[in-house]
Amino acid sequence: MPLQQEIETLYESDPASLDQHAALRTFGEFKFFLNQGEIRAARKVDGVWQVNGWVKKGILLGFRLGELEDVSIDGRFRYFDKGTYPLKSMDVTDNIRLVPGGSSIRDGAHIGRGVVCMPPMYINVGAYVDEGTMIDSHALVGSCAQVGKRVHVSAAAQIGGVLEPIGAMPVVIEDDVLIGGNCGIYEGTIVSRRAVIAAGVILTGGTPVYDAVRKRVYRKEGDVPLTIPENAVVVPGSRPLSGEWPMHRGLHVSTPIIVKYRDEKTDAATALEDGLR
Repeated sequence: MPLQQEIETLYESDPASLDQHAALRTFGEFKFFLNQGEIRAARKVDGVWQVNGWVKKGILLGFRLGELEDVSIDGRFRYFDKGTYPLKSMDVTDNIRLVPGGSSIRDGAHIGRGVVCMPPMYINVGAYVDEGTMIDSHALVGSCAQVGKRVHVSAAAQIGGVLEPIGAMPVVIEDDVLIGGNCGIYEGTIVSRRAVIAAGVILTGGTPVYDAVRKRVYRKEGDVPLTIPENAVVVPGSRPLSGEWPMHRGLHVSTPIIVKYRDEKTDAATALEDGLR
């Protein structure tokens, strides 16, 4: 039986009725391919990002199958988690810089070669982080988030995941994107290649993004996620609230604004320092 079909069957089954040994063996095979990046929670097909719901089901299955275990370092550093999701096993030959200082990568996350992880940061199960990307201090890459090549996720940035609901698109950050410090990218937002998200920008499914260059507004439409165009430079902004009372008091609500599209000057300002790698 193909792995996808096995995962689907196990997910739909009553956990009490499962052969635990066989189920865990199937889950182990699933997690191996998840770690290798051969299966992903979402993929781009013919230019469109599509959710792989069965992969999300496999990740959730792991939580169902796992028993709570003591994974403490010693008597003072106490930790307890599902035995199906220990820390990711890595070796120096993986060519990943995991700098000392309190970072964690959960098993079931794919980390490409040349990735730099600055402490403390966290990458959750199902995440896909491609080659040459930097995850800076205090940054989070959530469950199932898809992060491309040569991305810079700056300090304290939050890349949301979206594990549930099954059919919901996870956050996608395409190649060569810069995510500034203290940004929040949530609810299945797609940031297209070479975009620059300035420090402090918050993007969610309910956030309209105003394009001052092309005179357009981008927002989530039904099942189609908010998508930031290629090369867009997005900064924090605000817009006035409508209605007599808020207008009288000069009230504004925050909103991201595209102020330009990437050029040589922007490239120079956002270039990653090769010496750090």
